[in-house]
Amino acid sequence: MISISLDKLAFIIERAREFDAEAAPVNEQERADSADDEIDDILEDSRRNPTYTELRTAIRDLNVDERSELVALVWIGRGDFTPQEWTQAVAAARERHNGREVGYLAGTPLLADYLEEALSQFGISGEALESGRL
Repeated sequence: MISISLDKLAFIIERAREFDAEAAPVNEQERADSADDEIDDILEDSRRNPTYTELRTAIRDLNVDERSELVALVWIGRGDFTPQEWTQAVAAARERHNGREVGYLAGTPLLADYLEEALSQFGISGEALESGRL
């Protein structure tokens, strides 16, 4: 089952939600119309954002197994796997381990929503996350 502590998950979800709220929304048409320099500016602004930095640090501080589980949770929350396929989802995340999980996870739009959805599918409520208990 999930070995990442609820405290760590709650912190990551909180930071991801804060960052999503702070990040300026960019719709697909704006993205297509923007010059590459403008996209680079947006990415650079994200890198300097303290909330984004905290999110990346929290993810980077997880061990390899925890990062694999975090990726698996995102995939479950997104609907790529079901909770019954937990073992397969974690195995797939481990197979794809390439050292870029931090950027992948921190750059995932709706990261907090995907994590909360996955946890709810495992029967872990928002209240349990807030209190740090199952």
